[in-house]
Formats: sequence, C-alpha cells, structure tokens
Amino acid sequence: MPSSLTENTSRLLTKEHFQQLAEVPPELEWFANINSDKTRKAYQNDIKAFTQFTGIEHPEEFRIVTRAHVIAWRQTLAQQNLADATIRRKLSALSSLFEYLCESNAVTHNPVKGVKRPPANNNEGKTPAISNEQARKLLEAPLEDTLKGKRDRTILATLLYHGLRRQELCDLKVKDYQRRSGIMMFHVIGKRKKERYIPVEPKTQRLLDEYFDASGHRNELDNALFRPVRNNSRSHNGISEGLNKHINPRSIHREVVQRYAEQSGITVDTHGFCVHSLRATAATNALENKADIAKVQEWLGHSNISTTRLYDKRNSKPEDSPSFKVDY
Repeated sequence: MPSSLTENTSRLLTKEHFQQLAEVPPELEWFANINSDKTRKAYQNDIKAFTQFTGIEHPEEFRIVTRAHVIAWRQTLAQQNLADATIRRKLSALSSLFEYLCESNAVTHNPVKGVKRPPANNNEGKTPAISNEQARKLLEAPLEDTLKGKRDRTILATLLYHGLRRQELCDLKVKDYQRRSGIMMFHVIGKRKKERYIPVEPKTQRLLDEYFDASGHRNELDNALFRPVRNNSRSHNGISEGLNKHINPRSIHREVVQRYAEQSGITVDTHGFCVHSLRATAATNALENKADIAKVQEWLGHSNISTTRLYDKRNSKPEDSPSFKVDY
C-alpha cells in the first residue's frame, strides 16, 4: 500500500477508544429504558441471578453466552420449584437484555430465542373478579358524610367503572379530568407512557363533584386528583383538608380496597382479591355486556389482545357448567 494512502487513511480512533466502543454497553443503559420501577427491580434481580449462575464478571462475557447456558439456567430454575410465571419472566428479562445488546451491535445474536418457556395459562387470568352484587356492596361501603368517605367512593368507582390500573389512578392530576368533544374524560398515562382518554360514566362524575365540593381543590389543575386525607381535619373555613401530594399506591390497597372489601365480606371466600380484581371486574363486566373486545383492549391499555381475552368469560360462565346439570 502506498505511503500516501496510508497517511490519508490514518486511524481516527485511539486503540483505547476503539476498545471502549467494542465493549458491551452497560446494563444500566438497558435498565434506564424500563419505565416501571417494579419491573426494573425485578429484571435487575433476574439478570443478577443469571450472571451469578454463569459466572459472568465482565460485560464482554455476554458475547460467549450460548443457548446451552440459557437452557441449563432454565432447568435450574425449574428445579427450584419456581412458578411457571416467574420462570417466564426471568427468561423474558434475559431475552429483552440480549435484544437490546443486539440492537446496539454489542452481541451478534439472542441466545434466548428458541429456548422453550413454561406454557402460559391462556384461558383465564388468575386475578379473581367479583360479582355485580359484591361490586355494589363495595361501592356503598365508604361513609357518605366525610371527606375520606367521599374520596374513597370516588376511587372505587373510578376503578370499577373505568378499569384503571392502581398506578394510573394514583398519577391522575385534577387537569386529567377534562372535557373533550363535550364528554368528561380521564386523561390516563399508562404503561410505556401510552396515553388514552377514557369517558367518565355519570355516577363517577357525580361522586367527583361531591369530592371536589368537600375537598375544595377543583381548580388546582396541576395538583393530584386523589390525595391523602389528614385525619379528616377541618380548616378555618370548615372544609376538610387533604395533602397536595398524590395518594400512595399502598394506601389504595390497604386503606381503600382491602379495608372496604373486608367490611363487605368479600375477602372471606374470594381468595386472592386485590386492587387488580377491580380492573378484572370492570373488564369482565364490560365484555359480558357486549362491549367489543377490541374496544376493551384499547380501554384497558393492553398492548396485546391476548391479555384482554383473559378477562373474557362469556363462553365459560359458571352457571353453564355441567356441574349444575348432574342429577342423582
């Protein structure tokens, strides 16, 4: 090669810089793209478990991971008697990491592809829905003459009539309750920052008006819609005061849903009842009342309609079971 050409094509990157660019990007960059704190923490634990199993100590060692390593890890997880859903999540976390590394040209392939995962229950979700009668009892459980009672009734109605996730409800601001095309709607920010507008049904609108009248924060547009209540204390003008910060998701579970479910007798034999049960109830009820499943998918903010089908009980009603046809 002529010396002039060698000089014109001299190396622009130092050897050290070249090596840095060739290294696998740090896991933190991948984790930073996961919006949910809960998912991020779970995935961190899953990846840590895999690196400990394989003995990976340096990022570049991800390049030599093969499908055999992943299969061996899957078998070890199964021997630990972990739930199928847990094993699927761990493999999904590892696959997601390798997909990111592939996109970043840090590895050449995803070794998790082709590794069989435990089958999912595609017929019915595990979260129990409740009956219409139980839902009515739950809605009527909070007191009507206190700020906390008014707030809690509105929270329960928002969950039962609109199918919001717990975090979605907690994140609502006053301005997210707004009129669009003449209809009052909730502006909801869901998973992966997906936005959707959900029409608010009349009973919830009435409860929201009563809650705003009692709390006095109707015009505080940038503040939280649902707030903690401080002992139902009274301000100098006689209006009960709450805090301006958003209500905590744990409080939704303990102080609202679980508390009134226990009062209503729902938790006695509805095992596994939780906040998500109200979302399952809303979806199941909508489908049973002839809502279009594609519309329900959009309403719930599901990315895949297969998730929505978990709530579709129209072809498996308990009252149609052969159990009730047996006659001795």
